[in-house]
Amino acid sequence: MPTRRRGISAAALPPLPITREVQVEASGAARPGSTGEHLLQCAFGSQQRADRFYAEQLRDRLLPRMIEFITRMDMLFVATSDTHGECDASLRAGPPGFIRVLDDRTLAYPEYRGNGVHASLGNISGNAHVGLLMVDFVSDQIGLHVNGTARIVEDATFRIEYPDVHGDQAPGRRAERWVVVGVEEAYIHCRKHIPRMERVSQRREWGTDDPARKGGDYFRAKGTPPVVPGSERRAYTPRRRRFPSTTHLSGGSARALRPRLAGPVRRILPS
Repeated sequence: MPTRRRGISAAALPPLPITREVQVEASGAARPGSTGEHLLQCAFGSQQRADRFYAEQLRDRLLPRMIEFITRMDMLFVATSDTHGECDASLRAGPPGFIRVLDDRTLAYPEYRGNGVHASLGNISGNAHVGLLMVDFVSDQIGLHVNGTARIVEDATFRIEYPDVHGDQAPGRRAERWVVVGVEEAYIHCRKHIPRMERVSQRREWGTDDPARKGGDYFRAKGTPPVVPGSERRAYTPRRRRFPSTTHLSGGSARALRPRLAGPVRRILPS
């Protein structure tokens, strides 16, 4: 669950109506997903809808149409977290087919030379759980979630393990290593709020190290105060939850939630 919904401060929300009865009802071990989402499904009255989604859409493997979808994707959003639960989200991109489906329970994507930070790979090295999202903005306006566990494989080793996988498809781009993901969940992201976009042809500077061509200091960060290690951060100690889990079942928009919540709701107004 995100900590903030549009127009609502999470800190201003009263305690959710999670009673002992709700906890008992949500504790069934046979249902997919996390304890947290089960509790909220019971509290928000969406358990039947969630169970229908689990039964009809959630799978532990890549179906043939999912595989076809992945092979034509040129963008991939990657969510990771470290051993303390600190999160990171990143974008991977390449020509259609840069995400390789190795079998119906395994896929891989390449890691190219970047800024040297290795935020995603660093998280994966300590916490193998990853969440992947692929979205077709152009034709079908639909998305695919893939959750699973990842491992980092050097390019030379990857080519030995998977000799049938084709080489790089774009000039100037050679994978330094690969992220190989074992699929644990695969499910649809509905098209309701996916914007339609139009593909345009443009020359890409694949593999460039020229800072200007890569975007340089676009956000004017250089020269501003940097992050100070050890500075005060928001304290948050999440309850350890079982993986895999889905996070798409939130019970509707903030407007739909308000009638179910007791007490005043404070709006967050732009400054």
